[in-house]
Amino acid sequence: MIWLPGSKPMTDTGFPGKSPEDGSGWQKLLAVFISSQAISLFGSSLVQYAILWYITLETNSGLMMALSIIFGFLPTFFLSPFAGVWADRFNRKRLIMLADLGIALATLILVIVFRLGYHGVWMLFLISAIRSVGTAIQNPAVSAFLPQIVPEGKLMRANGLLASFQSAIALVSPLVSGALMSLWAIEFIFLIDVVTCILAVLFLVTLKVAPHAKALEKQALSYWHDLRLGFAYIRDHRLVRSLFLFFAFFFILVTPAAFLTPLQVARTFGEDVWRLTAIEVAFSGGMLLGGLMMSVWGGFKNRIHSMILSVYLIGINQILLGIVPWFWIYVAVMVVVGVTLPIFNTPAMTLLQEKVDEAFLGRVFGVLSMISSGFMPLAILVFGPLADRVSIEWQLVVTGILLVVQGAFLQKNKLLIQEGQPASVADQAKFVDSAR
Repeated sequence: MIWLPGSKPMTDTGFPGKSPEDGSGWQKLLAVFISSQAISLFGSSLVQYAILWYITLETNSGLMMALSIIFGFLPTFFLSPFAGVWADRFNRKRLIMLADLGIALATLILVIVFRLGYHGVWMLFLISAIRSVGTAIQNPAVSAFLPQIVPEGKLMRANGLLASFQSAIALVSPLVSGALMSLWAIEFIFLIDVVTCILAVLFLVTLKVAPHAKALEKQALSYWHDLRLGFAYIRDHRLVRSLFLFFAFFFILVTPAAFLTPLQVARTFGEDVWRLTAIEVAFSGGMLLGGLMMSVWGGFKNRIHSMILSVYLIGINQILLGIVPWFWIYVAVMVVVGVTLPIFNTPAMTLLQEKVDEAFLGRVFGVLSMISSGFMPLAILVFGPLADRVSIEWQLVVTGILLVVQGAFLQKNKLLIQEGQPASVADQAKFVDSAR
């Protein structure tokens, strides 16, 4: 069998000398890992919705929403490349645990500050920034850790299953957050996040997975040299380089739908918490259905074909979000948008996990996190203030049309279509190309 550049053998899963498929109990390990992530996500989602709705209802300002998003993303942007190196050099499970504990400690301090009477929007910006630091450390570590548990042939369904559980939590959390906001002060919602972070760490403590090979080695190379090697790997890896360029434009174009729809609903349909809750529940419910669908179906055999379908559907539905005049039709479109996102995210993540060398997974996902956390805040710097001058509906229509155009470009990209094929087909195609 010919291994592609950037691929890895099935035995490299965190179980020295054997694949989880030979009876190592990878399903139990995956269940524990998913449980820890779901618990952590629940607390994070409560805080996320509480902050978003508080700023939306208190300020009704596109600029203030833009500032909140920027504070929540910029630390991730700057730290992600470095966090990717940490994920490749050190024990990934420990990094995830340390990030959760750091978030818990910082959030607890903010609870105390709020209880002392120091309120204000800038404090919410601060907690968003602190949480963003933890996210920067966690994201590449989590994405790189999953292949240590799950055999390569099961990654698509494992990613779909993880997305389903995350969506289920996201479905419940806006309901809980909306109810708690009507009963409690916002600092008590922060306190729940402290508890869930600690519980997530306790779950991970019970997870017995050997560190990946590089973490067990004495680090002979300098930290900065490792960072440069990671960027060089991305530059020279045709699939990763092309995907990252595509992701950059994609993240820009989905920014209005990702961040401005709550403000759109408040302005167009009414400033009611139940309306904001309804669109979040609709979106999360769609994500749950989409994740379950991907865990069962697995998408098209060619990963890129699934992504093409999703980009077309996201673009069309983003246009619909800008033109439907009835709230409950708007909610129905939100469900469809939620369903289509896992059809994009799951094969994209799986493709990278399959094609990227295990020693570089952390750095690759670190740069991906930097792209998502950098381009979206840059875009919201334009779209947010613009929302105070140009209707959000027009922004959704224009960006939706551009997403459909981007889907057409992806469909015509022969390199990505070839790389998206199953390994055996891609190997054969590469062999034919080299023979020529």
